[in-house]
Amino acid sequence: MKTIDHNLAEEILKKAKSYGATDGDVVFAEGNTATVRVRQAAIETLSKAREKRLGLRIFVGKRSAVSSTSDLSSDALDRFIQDTCALATAVVEDPDSGLPADDTLAQDLPNLSIHDDSECTMDDHIDQAERAEAVIFPFDTRITNSEGAEFNSGKGRSLYANSRGFFGEYTSSSYSLSVSPIASEHGKMQRDSWYTVHRMIAGLEAPEAVGTEAARRAIRRLGARKLQTQSSPIVFDPESASSLLGILSGAVSGSSLYRDASYLKDKLGEKVAPEWMTIYDDGRMPGGLGSRPYDGEGLPTRRTTVVDRGVLSSYLLDTYSARKLQLTSTGNASRGIGSGPSVGATNFYAVAGEHTPETIIRSIKHGFYVTDMMGFGVNMVTGDFSRGAIGIWIENGELTYAVDEVTIAGNLRDMFLNIEMLGNDLTFRGSVSCPTMKISEMMIAGE
Repeated sequence: MKTIDHNLAEEILKKAKSYGATDGDVVFAEGNTATVRVRQAAIETLSKAREKRLGLRIFVGKRSAVSSTSDLSSDALDRFIQDTCALATAVVEDPDSGLPADDTLAQDLPNLSIHDDSECTMDDHIDQAERAEAVIFPFDTRITNSEGAEFNSGKGRSLYANSRGFFGEYTSSSYSLSVSPIASEHGKMQRDSWYTVHRMIAGLEAPEAVGTEAARRAIRRLGARKLQTQSSPIVFDPESASSLLGILSGAVSGSSLYRDASYLKDKLGEKVAPEWMTIYDDGRMPGGLGSRPYDGEGLPTRRTTVVDRGVLSSYLLDTYSARKLQLTSTGNASRGIGSGPSVGATNFYAVAGEHTPETIIRSIKHGFYVTDMMGFGVNMVTGDFSRGAIGIWIENGELTYAVDEVTIAGNLRDMFLNIEMLGNDLTFRGSVSCPTMKISEMMIAGE
């Protein structure tokens, strides 16, 4: 099957100009994925896939259109280019559309250590999943069932080229392993899970460690109680704190801002967090799960200081949102094959604090340690926050009993300003990462 290289990308863009395009860009992705799912020691799912897709964005003046195809034969490509050019002429003009300026495009494409050359066979996939699940049942007799263990791998090549002469490509990989045990006691069941993810297979946690942590988390949910409605300090574990920080990454996204859909609109230079708190978005973090040498428009990625010692110092922007807001792109264009660029965080994280998680918990006489949140009760315009939560009640500085079926509520403005402590346990387990976080007070809705 034909693949796309520098010459063919250039040829596609030249042909688009012959059909009336004034500008354009090409994205291409090809890769292999493999998945194995094991449940109760039996292989439940085993799949491998290979995909190649090309996306084309055409500009005719200030009109634009985006199309994608997986048919890379010469005749099909020619029709595809013609059709995309025709689509662009039918769209209304947008004065802010267009490619970024030539002198802003990436000049260097560093090696960010995001591709693993080692081989991972299907037998390796099966072995990792089986080993992770095998440890959950001996961990505790109350582990009575399993929703399975899953190992995923993916390797791919990404390419971007535009009619201004930019061409870039890079390869990347990712591996992940997860397991989900079910615990039972007194006729009631609880489920939890744990996972590990990394660019390099050697960087994954041991399967036995993943299974053991998943089993521990499932067991600690047993005997869960409801709480009386009250206000109290809240401690978010790293997973739930990362979820909260992910909401902030959406609030500083240029696409939310120019649509007047963010409570942080026009807040640059204002205090939004404690003076000791700093938040970065770093697209060039070596080995980062969100790292890449250039963004979806060919601009260089970079480390952006979003919150500098408590002060909102930058938004995250692509070229279009930057023009709408009369600012400059931060190299945060994210691009799907069949869609135009949009704003996306890369490696968005809060700098670790000085406190151990144990110290944070000991600082609370009565409070709630949140380990999971559910639902989508967030109003990005007003900052109002309300989500279902699961966790453990803190009594006299100790974790005591499991809690479920409660809702925690507040306003994002107050929540971030009222962060009292951050843990020293920052671990990069996704594109958004945060250590343990303590907020001085939130409302808990229970019985």
